[in-house]
Amino acid sequence: VTVRHRKRDGRIFTSIYLITSGGVVVVLLSCVLFAIQTSFSLSDGIFSLGADALQNGHVHVLVVFPFYHRTAAQLLLNAAALLFLCCGAEKGVGTIRFLLLFLLLSATTGLLYSFLDLLQDANMRSPADGLIPVTLSCVAVAAARSKMPRSFLCGLSFPTMALPFALLVVCTALIPRSVLPCNVIAVLVGLAFGSGWFSLLDMSETRATVLEKVIPFRFLKTIRGVTFVPASVEERRKTLLPQINPSPGSYPVQSYAPLSSIHSTHATATMYEGWQNFPPVGGSVPVAAPGGHNHGHSHGHFGQSCSHSHGLHQ
Repeated sequence: VTVRHRKRDGRIFTSIYLITSGGVVVVLLSCVLFAIQTSFSLSDGIFSLGADALQNGHVHVLVVFPFYHRTAAQLLLNAAALLFLCCGAEKGVGTIRFLLLFLLLSATTGLLYSFLDLLQDANMRSPADGLIPVTLSCVAVAAARSKMPRSFLCGLSFPTMALPFALLVVCTALIPRSVLPCNVIAVLVGLAFGSGWFSLLDMSETRATVLEKVIPFRFLKTIRGVTFVPASVEERRKTLLPQINPSPGSYPVQSYAPLSSIHSTHATATMYEGWQNFPPVGGSVPVAAPGGHNHGHSHGHFGQSCSHSHGLHQ
């Protein structure tokens, strides 16, 4: 997706937003789960995250709750936030490692929030679901690993480490069924992962490169319209930063005519390296001046040429 921005001074800047394979896979799984629960009329909140995950042993909820959405509006807003905000994290680690990171962030956030919900009173418990918690966690990972001191959001400059908390406030206020305690835990978990506290759980680049060639991960490269981000640093740079090889004649060049054609007295135009050269009108005729200075002036189509001859009085 290409977006053009016009500055106040009239300059135009182009921003390219790549839709990555990992984000598309997560959104597709969310749509499939939503279609299943709608078709079979599953009970409301069956995959929501809460104290029941620890009390009743529903451990699968820890990794399923991000894909569970109760309404179509919630699914649409969560999917848009994921595709827009998580592309930076996927570009930094690759598609395969991003999917593993997504599951790790989901399980860690779900476990901590389930424990917190278990400590609360039964009347104060609020189940959490949707992609927003893990999306904010991915943003926190990218912010913790970023080397940029400041970032931009809607034209406003923020310290990079404050960006996840700014998005936390925005997403909690605008997106329905967002649970503030769960989102706060997700941001803190993302900062911990980005700072290297859970580096033992990270997949190595070599292992991810091998998995890219194995079914079903190999089919992620065949999805049209989206970008598969390789795990290798060199391949990732080639994918995200393709080398530009302009064809001859794409950019304007400047060519100089030989000196013989400039001093020609003929008024006809000559061609040199594909450019049309116009000789001076009337030629370059030196005019005597007092003090032994000869000045010759001639005016052409693209500027003014002057020839100066300096001599000593005899």
